[in-house]
Parts: sequence; C-alpha cells; structure tokens
Amino acid sequence: MFGGKASKPQSRIDSLIGEGTVVDGNVTFAGGLRIDGRVRGSVSAADDQPTTLVLSEKARVDGEIRVSHVVVNGAIVGPLFASEYVELQAKANVSGDIHYRTLEIQLGAVIQGRLVHQQHVQEAQVIPLMPVVESAGN
Repeated sequence: MFGGKASKPQSRIDSLIGEGTVVDGNVTFAGGLRIDGRVRGSVSAADDQPTTLVLSEKARVDGEIRVSHVVVNGAIVGPLFASEYVELQAKANVSGDIHYRTLEIQLGAVIQGRLVHQQHVQEAQVIPLMPVVESAGN
C-alpha cells in the first residue's frame, strides 16, 4: 500500500456501517466502505489493496485508519495513514496525525495533530558489485 504505483479510488461502496451501529473491534475491508456509525478499533485495507473509506458527518472512528483513499466529514481519534489521498470536508474533526500523499482540506475542517507528507517511495534498485580479481603478476 505504501510506495509503488498510485491506485485509483474505488467508485462504489461495498459495505456500510449504518448510523446507530457501534462496532467494538477492528474492521478490515476491501473495495469501498462507508461509515455512518461508530467504530472503536482500527479500520484498514485488506491485504494492502486499493480502498476508499468514507466517513459521514455522523461517523466516528476511535482507532488507527490505514487505507489508500479517505473522505472524512466525521470524527477520527487516532492516526490516519492514507497511501494516496485524504479529503477533509467541512465537518471533519481529526485528533491525530495524518499521513498522506495528496491532501485536500475544506474550510471548517479541524485537525489536532501533525500533517505528514509521504513522498512517493520507489523501491531501491540494487546494483551488484563485481568482485575485484587481482592478477597473479602483481
């Protein structure tokens, strides 16, 4: 998820945690997830796959978030790691550090933490060294 080629956001929502629903525990998902309720635990992408997380105005996550794309209009208490894109809408309230590659913040969003830009990390290329062969005549 972190490093490598940029992924496209998911254009559909596969799962929903509805308003009034409280999940006590970690949530792992693939594709798109919309949260209108509350999650007390981490929310993360399955197998580092491209994912889109949408937190509505009434949503709250108490825990770490690790996804590729996220749109926030609710509350997050904990760190947010987005390998691609973070959009903080007008009613977003984040208490924790935000790690991002691309960031959009609308007027009214509140952040209590650090903004940490993640550079596009390319895999290191390893160049093998040729062994030095000394001649017998030296």
